[in-house]
Amino acid sequence: MHPILSEILNAVLLLAWVLFVVIVIARVTYNYFAKRETHKVAIYYARKVIHILAGGLVALLIALYPLFETPLVPFVMGLLLAVFTYIPHKTGKLMYWFQDPDNIYEVDFCIMWAIFITLGWFAGKQLGYNSPFLFGALPLLFMAVGDGVTGIVRNALFKRRVKHWSGNLAMFIVSAAMALALNFGLSGVLSALAASLVERVEYLGGLRLDDNITVPIASFATLYVLQLMGIF
Repeated sequence: MHPILSEILNAVLLLAWVLFVVIVIARVTYNYFAKRETHKVAIYYARKVIHILAGGLVALLIALYPLFETPLVPFVMGLLLAVFTYIPHKTGKLMYWFQDPDNIYEVDFCIMWAIFITLGWFAGKQLGYNSPFLFGALPLLFMAVGDGVTGIVRNALFKRRVKHWSGNLAMFIVSAAMALALNFGLSGVLSALAASLVERVEYLGGLRLDDNITVPIASFATLYVLQLMGIF
């Protein structure tokens, strides 16, 4: 099969998985928790399931397997999903089981996923990684899986969306473990720490921050600078 056709097929399969997670698994998750918790809590659980099983798993698969030669197709995938999640907000026809009319952070998630899977590939190439996608995947795993665990812990403890250090501790433990499992060493652990600390910051000078933006930026920058300095 021609490489371009192979990449398109891989993209279609990954997008199909993401849609299955969003439309089926997340809705099942919402229905389960909606019977036991408030609507907002059920939405939050569903969103974190999407974070982990869609954003996190797909980033990991792209990093570990030769699905794409360049970041072009994954970048387009991320932007398509950003449009897919933005349209319901624009039309008012929300996918009620995971979309909140008060924020569009899931759109930010898709955009940042697209940006950092791309930036990470270039950084990985520069730093000599055999699998350059791996470099960008780590900050995305912090954003998707690490922050996903943060939300689940806080939801379980407080039954509402709230910033609390219990979630940040859980995020650091999971994120550092992922960094070590992927052989990032000290630079990975310190970038996990940066991600876990910045996630706690919700407001800056009166401006509300989205951790889907701050987490990948802080962790990517930390990881990149440390490795440029020779700290691995």
